[in-house]
Amino acid sequence: MKLNAPVLDIDELLRDMSITIIVCTGAGGVGKTTTAAALALRAAEQGRDVCVLTIDPAKRLAQAMGLSVLDNTPRKVDGVTGPGGKGSLYAMMLDMKRTFDEVVEGHADPERAQAILDNPFYQALSSSFAGTQEYMAMEKLGQLRAQANAEDGWDLIIVDTPPSRSALDFLDAPERLGSFLDGRFIRILTAPARGAGRGIGKLAAFSFGLFTNVLNKILGSQVLADVGSFVAAIDTTFGGFRERADATYTLLQDAGTSFVVIAAPERDALREAAFFVERLKSDAMPLAGLVLNRVQADNDPELSAEQATASAERLEKLGADERLTAALLRLHADRRRIYTRQLHLAERFTAAHPGVAATTVPALPEDVNDLAGLRAIGELLARKRELKSRSK
Repeated sequence: MKLNAPVLDIDELLRDMSITIIVCTGAGGVGKTTTAAALALRAAEQGRDVCVLTIDPAKRLAQAMGLSVLDNTPRKVDGVTGPGGKGSLYAMMLDMKRTFDEVVEGHADPERAQAILDNPFYQALSSSFAGTQEYMAMEKLGQLRAQANAEDGWDLIIVDTPPSRSALDFLDAPERLGSFLDGRFIRILTAPARGAGRGIGKLAAFSFGLFTNVLNKILGSQVLADVGSFVAAIDTTFGGFRERADATYTLLQDAGTSFVVIAAPERDALREAAFFVERLKSDAMPLAGLVLNRVQADNDPELSAEQATASAERLEKLGADERLTAALLRLHADRRRIYTRQLHLAERFTAAHPGVAATTVPALPEDVNDLAGLRAIGELLARKRELKSRSK
């Protein structure tokens, strides 16, 4: 598929040593995980030291990279090197709760940390609160960046963003979670303790008692007690959540970070991609371009869908001997219609965002399940550069 857009040169992006973070984002189910892994493998085989952070419930990435398990610790992928033995690849899968636990353990004394970890409200918050996964993805990115700086290790970190309902959740969720932890509801729960000693302790306690009586009826006394215990234990770390989220957000705006938006040639996926492109622009975050994934190949553009369908109808009238050929013609017609629809949607996107570089990856007959498959995806991602060169 030839798009009327600047060409996204993947190899140029991966070889740029000033780029130390690549964030792959887009709607769910468009191939972000596979794309992130393929980019990481290609960069490593070009001589860079890479860590890829993925959020993949299916855990296919571990199998594709020959690892028995992927967890919250970066693990080296064997047999991946670049020219002259340079380059390496590490992979990890975000463990949302474990990352949250690490934050607590790293910013509280052991007794207070254990009280937080044992709290039922914290256990629910760290496992299922809306936005926690996105917040922890950014938290882990900050940890990896600090680790790379301290150990002179990876020179490139590639992030596969969570499969959110909306691509924008990755940028918005840390602010939402931080606002919750430092918000009005939490302040109300801690009001009696903060008011004591300042001449308003009795009034605050009386008001809080009325408030908790209402909450007791709504939530139940045990839930409210768990929330109160959680607040009392974690109160001193509120600022840390906001500060680290803000620091990582600033890191995403740095010139050393580059976003790659992944989309399928479908209406909803391209709508999400368009929203994200606009958001990156408004937040001054660096966008490398768009990868349009799973594109229908245009194998025989000279035979239109209408011509193929008409030929199939004529052959079917001739008898059973021609039915196989007729079926193949109808299959071609279906694929041409898919291609035409996809091209129309892609052209609408590029017309609305004329400055966004793009490349395409054709739909493959089967899932990627090994390094050879990831390597093939990487070659397809970089293919546009070769086409561009030949067109000169």
